[in-house]
Amino acid sequence: MLKIGITGGIGVGKSVVCKIFSTIGIAIYDADTRAKWLMTNDKILIAAIKNTFGENAYIGNEIHRDFMISQILGSPQTAKELETLVHPAVGRDFAHWITEQKANTKYILKEAALLYEAGSYKELDKIIVVTADLETRITRVLQRDVHRNRQQVETIIAKQMPESEKIRKADFVIVNDDTKSLIKQVLEIHKYLYVS
Repeated sequence: MLKIGITGGIGVGKSVVCKIFSTIGIAIYDADTRAKWLMTNDKILIAAIKNTFGENAYIGNEIHRDFMISQILGSPQTAKELETLVHPAVGRDFAHWITEQKANTKYILKEAALLYEAGSYKELDKIIVVTADLETRITRVLQRDVHRNRQQVETIIAKQMPESEKIRKADFVIVNDDTKSLIKQVLEIHKYLYVS
């Protein structure tokens, strides 16, 4: 079974592309969603977060988002500390998830925004990068996340790996800027992976 990564910066439309793959029967592991789940359900991870950030990191059984955001914003070192706790937990969860997939499946997808940054791309066979032009990405995020403003979105994008670098490292590129058919691009990749 091939393990295929799918990544791209904020606002490129990774989730839409994954829905198309899912529609044609491909199992998707959403690393970002699972990371959030693990932060409130994985006892080892919860203990590590509390040990690093203190008891204020949680309110009851839920992550104290405002507190954690205040710790991370403006401190790349603190953000890195959290990543070094969360990424191994996601890696363990992903390995377990793979064992539950059908043995006759030709490939699965792992969707993650920070696939390259976290280094988890090294465990995958191929990488798909979804891309879109900057203005399209900003517009999408502002429509989706009404609590954000343009400056916040631009700051997030500036902190992510440049699109050009992701594209350079990719095995496949899907352009999601409303000029090319997403379905056609997905099906072309699917056909290639299925006969590989």
